Amino acid sequence: MKPRNKHYLKLLPVLLLILIITVSCSEKRNSDGPRNLANIATANGSFRYMSRLEGLNDGLTPTDSSRWRPRQGRRRRMPATPQWIEYNWDHTIKTSAVDLFLWDYYEVIPLPEAYRITYWNGSEFVEVPNVQGLGLEAGNYNTTTFDAVETDKLRLEVDSSIFLPMNVMEWKVYASSDAPNYPPVIDAGGDRDVMIGGKTWLSGDVKVVDALDKLKWKKVSGPGKVSFSDPDSVRGTASFSKTGEYVLSLTAKDGKSSSTSQLIVRVHELPPKDRLDVVYTKKYSIDNPMWNTRTKSIIVNWIPHCIRMIESTDLEQGQGGLDNFIEAAKALRGEPHGKHLGYVFSNAWVHQTIESMCIALMVDARGDKEILAAQEYMKGTLEKWIPVILAAQEPDGYLQTAFTLRDTTRWKERWSPAQRGNHEGYVAGYFIESAINHYTLTEGTDTRLYDAAKKLADCWVDNIGPDKKPWFDGHQEMEQALVRFGRFVNDMEGNGRGDDYIKLAKFLLDSREGGNEYDQSHLPVTQQYEAVGHAVRAVYNYSGMADVAAETGDIDYQSAVMSLWDNMVNKKYYVTGGVGSGETSEGFGPNYSLRNNAYCESCSSCGLIFFQYKMNLAYHDAKYADLYEETMYNALLGSLDVEGENFYYTNPLVSNYSRYLWHVCPCCVGNIPRTLLMVPTWTYVKSPDAIYMNLFIGSKIRVENVAGMDVEMIQETDYPWNGDVSVIVNPAEKKEFALYIRVPDRHTSVLYTSEPAVQGLESLTLNGEEITPEINNGYAVIRREWEKGDKVSFTLPMDVQRIVADERILADSGRVALRYGPLIYNVEEADQENIDRKISDESLTPVWRENLLGGIMTLEGTWEDGTPLVAIPYYARNNRIPEGEHPEHSRSMVWIKAE
Repeated sequence: MKPRNKHYLKLLPVLLLILIITVSCSEKRNSDGPRNLANIATANGSFRYMSRLEGLNDGLTPTDSSRWRPRQGRRRRMPATPQWIEYNWDHTIKTSAVDLFLWDYYEVIPLPEAYRITYWNGSEFVEVPNVQGLGLEAGNYNTTTFDAVETDKLRLEVDSSIFLPMNVMEWKVYASSDAPNYPPVIDAGGDRDVMIGGKTWLSGDVKVVDALDKLKWKKVSGPGKVSFSDPDSVRGTASFSKTGEYVLSLTAKDGKSSSTSQLIVRVHELPPKDRLDVVYTKKYSIDNPMWNTRTKSIIVNWIPHCIRMIESTDLEQGQGGLDNFIEAAKALRGEPHGKHLGYVFSNAWVHQTIESMCIALMVDARGDKEILAAQEYMKGTLEKWIPVILAAQEPDGYLQTAFTLRDTTRWKERWSPAQRGNHEGYVAGYFIESAINHYTLTEGTDTRLYDAAKKLADCWVDNIGPDKKPWFDGHQEMEQALVRFGRFVNDMEGNGRGDDYIKLAKFLLDSREGGNEYDQSHLPVTQQYEAVGHAVRAVYNYSGMADVAAETGDIDYQSAVMSLWDNMVNKKYYVTGGVGSGETSEGFGPNYSLRNNAYCESCSSCGLIFFQYKMNLAYHDAKYADLYEETMYNALLGSLDVEGENFYYTNPLVSNYSRYLWHVCPCCVGNIPRTLLMVPTWTYVKSPDAIYMNLFIGSKIRVENVAGMDVEMIQETDYPWNGDVSVIVNPAEKKEFALYIRVPDRHTSVLYTSEPAVQGLESLTLNGEEITPEINNGYAVIRREWEKGDKVSFTLPMDVQRIVADERILADSGRVALRYGPLIYNVEEADQENIDRKISDESLTPVWRENLLGGIMTLEGTWEDGTPLVAIPYYARNNRIPEGEHPEHSRSMVWIKAE
């Protein structure tokens, strides 16, 4: 089937024009005159996109310049629909007139034929009485008057409009002459975290109808002293003398009225001075029921499918594979060449697939003929592709085929602010990351990609930085790639050469400001405390910030990263471990707004795993591994079907459609396998004298350079189907070091409460003898002199849990979700005809089904009416939709009715 989000593309030309014209808005309406109650209102609307409507009362209107007039010719018309825009007030207001500035973008978005103004009378919206005006003149304010009404909601409604929020550039609501004074509307800002010795940036928002008389910040509660840089200004900083939780307040006075808003600041101890270290993915083997089948499907089916699609020259969607590199090489040689195909960032999935092939070749086939054949195919592909990729690299190291094949009349130079959306760093970062796993695959014997990656990174270092060119990319990726590569170069060469790459990563992040929330450039990154904007860009940004914080020890970075982590995990996080509700463009919505028709792009799950992993490195705390396990086993693992032949771009919690072979924007196709196959990296991290065991996957992995030697770790487990795990520790020599074993805590987010609570270990033995280890930051710690054959065995609790959501998540009210181990479950119409019934209170039983969906543990119980209920893991959803089946008869759903 066609991807659901293909219709987004229809909006792109319109949204681009809107953005351009919005930037050109500069005329200010005179602020003298009637009191504008819109100043203290909150706007929302019926339209999904740009739902925050921040500019509806900013006083800015378009300048009348023909420079922005659209080209003549055929225009795409979108369907008109009923729509509305609404103002809400915290208290009752009295109004009798409004002004509307209407705009049709030079007839690109026609004005509605008519509109009406309604108000909430306590039970319904009704039209304002005796209305006069309702003008429809584009490019001017249209005044409408009516008999005074008292209300806390006012609406502008139309029966038919293409894009009403864009037609209404400004909407002013005037107080009646006899209206009282209204108190300021004040927001102290979001809750946040700060490291002791650091500071938090205060940036309150105060809206008034009349003049603002006075502002004051003060401490309400907390264990220590709070120092404000400017307590009488809405903006400033606060620092704290002790760790703990503080409440700060901002009070604003407008004439005789005043309002107060509060925020919470949690002050933390600094993270350990030294971060944990990466275990690079090198040759390893897997022996685990679930991971055996998933790994095989990726290696045998999915990666070869990506190779074939990337090599295709006749794709109808998702174009721009190897052919772009071939044409770019021709251009560099001065030969006739074709145009660039696909998106400017289409190089990304080529580089991702190269990295995926490299990792797949490090997986021990254990004699499986299909895996061996696929690996031979990948070896040949790498030998064919690598020279093609390198031939497209420019002499100074720069690499992006879209730039090399560009229209030079429009894209004149590299790193141009006018072309910030062209993903120069995004594609460069993926190339750099692919070089790391190619190097580890060949154990440093083939440095072609590694040397080219250094040349590319050096090109950026030579051109961008302090006293050079300022720059930040519209889509983050280069930042985390540079830190990852910088660490790797330092580890491989030992000469500190990678330090320059890490410094550049920080410079790119430090340069992000003056933009918008969509790409997290609305504020300096150290002043960002809420997860906003495009979800993939966001988690890549936060992952890069966590890297920089860990490498530099910068307290402001540490504080911002912890604030962003807390906001995302505890206010914007799905029970499946996904992020991005999709209420903004592929991005985050407001706090607690977690609709089940979620976006949860597969790439955002990859990025979230990266972010949580970096937090685990920095804080030595198992809770971050709990989280990336949750995302991996649910939001990401289910992005591929059981056979590894189709994928999901988005991962909602309620759906009725199959996965697809390819996508108009196939940015996830290589990201998914490269992330899932990097098992050694996610399973273990290390310090100079310790190994941290984060995931439980039957495997044989070598952890290098612990206590000056290599240690072979052999896990034996059927997890997540049962909780029995053992690990055989084989050090190269008898030596003392510590083994930290993650003790899972399923309470990963305060948004969700589970019954029964599941945490801790049911048992733990060392060489057959039961022991009671120290628990430190969620790890069971065993420090001893280890020798070959030492065996640790433990049992994880695997109770079936029922999960309820925070009452502020309205979409999940009166519903429950089910969990077994790390797996979230859902019900499907493939197993029961009606999934809209209530679940009974009877217990659910895990039942092993060998021949269902590659072998899964189902949860079986009853619905309230006594009929059988079967739930399957969320990752296995929607694998049984018959060809041509009507979508209404193929639904799956995570949150089940309980009330």
